[in-house]
Amino acid sequence: MADHLEASVTLPSAPASVAAARAHVVDTLVEWGMPRDADLSDTVRLIVSELATNAVQHTFGQSPTFTVDVVLVRDERVHIGVTDSHPRLPKRLPAAVQQDNGRGLVIIRWLTVECGGRLRVRRTREGGKTVAVELPWTVPAAEAVTAVGQQEQ
Repeated sequence: MADHLEASVTLPSAPASVAAARAHVVDTLVEWGMPRDADLSDTVRLIVSELATNAVQHTFGQSPTFTVDVVLVRDERVHIGVTDSHPRLPKRLPAAVQQDNGRGLVIIRWLTVECGGRLRVRRTREGGKTVAVELPWTVPAAEAVTAVGQQEQ
């Protein structure tokens, strides 16, 4: 496998784009050798859902699109980032009993730490932000080779 693989998609900031973002990331990782039913796949689905939902809901219409980037580095780490053009950085809200939202970042952070990864938020040069996770690539080499071989047939 290559030392560095990248994939990216830009989607409209609309609720339907959350499913498209999730499918893009999971399909990309499957193409790179991750079994669709792997534990990492389930974790990535939830993380991407939360990141994309945040990009849609919390930009208040000020970011017409968001971009999802996926990078696999030396079969060791996978980076998943969602970038929007809204300048406000995410912040953890107190979890009130009646609160219907505001827990997405807590969920992302918890899942990331549970996998041995890390969460980062950084501003973009254009004034927006990227919320990204880095997770260990936990796909056994034999599974990755088999999955890639199956894709090429």
